[in-house]
Amino acid sequence: MKTIPIFFTIDIEYAPFLSVAIESLIDNASKDYNYNIHVIYETITDDIIQRLKKLETNNVKIIFTKMKDKLESITNRKENLLRKDLFTLTIYFRIFIPFMFPEYDKAIYIDSDTCINADIKDLYNIDLKDNLFGGCTDISCKDNKILCEYFKENAGVEINEYINSGVLLMNMKKLREVNFEKHFLYLLNKYHFDTVCPDQDYINAMAYGKILLLPNEWDAMPTNGSLVFDNPKIIHYNLFFKPWHFDNVDYEEYFWKYANKSLFKDEILKEKENYTKEDQEKDKEGLDVLINRASQIIKNDITFKKVFESGIEKRI
Repeated sequence: MKTIPIFFTIDIEYAPFLSVAIESLIDNASKDYNYNIHVIYETITDDIIQRLKKLETNNVKIIFTKMKDKLESITNRKENLLRKDLFTLTIYFRIFIPFMFPEYDKAIYIDSDTCINADIKDLYNIDLKDNLFGGCTDISCKDNKILCEYFKENAGVEINEYINSGVLLMNMKKLREVNFEKHFLYLLNKYHFDTVCPDQDYINAMAYGKILLLPNEWDAMPTNGSLVFDNPKIIHYNLFFKPWHFDNVDYEEYFWKYANKSLFKDEILKEKENYTKEDQEKDKEGLDVLINRASQIIKNDITFKKVFESGIEKRI
């Protein structure tokens, strides 16, 4: 049977929510495929690993890999001329996946704050042709004029083409062929671009023109009711409004369907119970901080757009 590789990254605090994503993925998975779920972690306990491993089935394997070990295997190579430390590079981890896992020519990356409501094989089987990535436009920001301007003026990409990197179909073979990782490290070390969406901005700016836009049902995000899909295929609880922190979040019913039968149910309910109104206010303030920072970044002398349009550097 064909094997579909799916990548998640977590730290220890996100394990309960990853369990929901994996539960939902398995519940909708075909019996005609094998699924290799790779969980890349910074810190985790043996207890959490064993609890998540209990989700395995005859055709679903869950494989745990320490992020630091994999990053070192890539970034310690002399030809990379690395100038950033490992802590910095963890933020950009998904960019390195094709080079850390050369056994795969194609793969899926999904953020852990998600719920999979369809068979992931249908996403995997989309023909990427010669594109580097497949992704959905970032609808969570479509109604915010400042963020739309930020995507256009910093990354040089209009909102209707700027993708969210929380769900990615990755042309692993092609990304290795074009040395995406080396080009990324070169730009990172030379320009130190200021960003509010670090890996997402790099992916959009570098791969612009070589990204296949996917139907937004594959990365349906809460928009406070302004755009809600009847049959979302992947729900991505992006930014600050999570159903385990807030009530009346778009698509919350999908999350709780699986959270209520998760091995981490008690932790999830405790997280919701202990999340205070002060915490909720801090989340709302966090969004304001992000927007204000975005408005300042577009005024910088060095942005992706300015560097690429000057001809000094080229996109991939």
